[in-house]
Amino acid sequence: MPTRKKFLPEYLSFTRKERIGIIAVAVTAVVSTTIPTLYAFFHKPQPVDHTAFEKEIAALNVQEPDSGFAYPKRSYNDGNYRHYQSSEKNYYDKQTRGELFYFDPNTLSVDGWKKLGVREKTANTIQNYISKGGRFYKPEDISKIWGLRENEVNRLLPYVKIEAKPTMDYNKYPDQGKAKIYEKPTYTITPCDVNSSDTAAFIALPGIGSKLAARIVAFREKLGGFYKIDQLAETYGLPDSVFQKIKGRLVIGNSSVKKLNINTATVDELKTHPYLRYNIANAVVQYRLQHGSFSTVSDIKKIMMITEEIYNKAAPYLIAK
Repeated sequence: MPTRKKFLPEYLSFTRKERIGIIAVAVTAVVSTTIPTLYAFFHKPQPVDHTAFEKEIAALNVQEPDSGFAYPKRSYNDGNYRHYQSSEKNYYDKQTRGELFYFDPNTLSVDGWKKLGVREKTANTIQNYISKGGRFYKPEDISKIWGLRENEVNRLLPYVKIEAKPTMDYNKYPDQGKAKIYEKPTYTITPCDVNSSDTAAFIALPGIGSKLAARIVAFREKLGGFYKIDQLAETYGLPDSVFQKIKGRLVIGNSSVKKLNINTATVDELKTHPYLRYNIANAVVQYRLQHGSFSTVSDIKKIMMITEEIYNKAAPYLIAK
């Protein structure tokens, strides 16, 4: 390990090339910092004349806006901001000037509004409002027009004359304005013949659907026809409340019914009738075999199974020949 005495000379000594490089860097640094100072000392700047430039700016400030443009040229010079506002206001005042005359805003045409100095776009907006049923009721209503500036409203307001809306001459049209009296339509109820009506006629009755209508027709076919209206109430599934509702609309056009000959009919023929069933049909046939033919329909009352109620219901469908 090198001693302290050898350390300092070793790192603080330079070769000939290193010394030349250090001197060159030092000279360059001195020259680069000295040249700007010497240039400013020997070179004096020439004064600039701004008079011509200021005259051009002044000419631009007073120049009138070009009439070929919809808006005046704007100058954004901070010192000329107030002048811009004033010139723009004067421009709009010039644009809104027109011939003043008394007018009704409800009847004035687009050309009339333009003659007053209103822009065509605003005039078309007013005309569109009127055509859709809009109306001005008082002069102040023109302030609600979209696109009409406040200065235009103030200029036109004294000349607004709204004519009263014409009233209708009721003497000329005596029926106009009178409340119409509507007569309640009357409906003619078509009676329903219980022995000839089809399912569609029964469905037309209140409370009767397709299923009930089909059951009524099927029950009528098994009976051989109705001989009185109350029989329809015996239809399976027909509520009594519905029957009472439709009873007044039911009629019997032909009360003749299909009859069974109790002296010739078989048990199978008799039992198909809703009022007889098998036990009654069999008793009638057995009685006939034991005692001979029936002289009258009332002879079946001699059969113990046939009650007065059964006889009264079934008798209109029986015949003894």
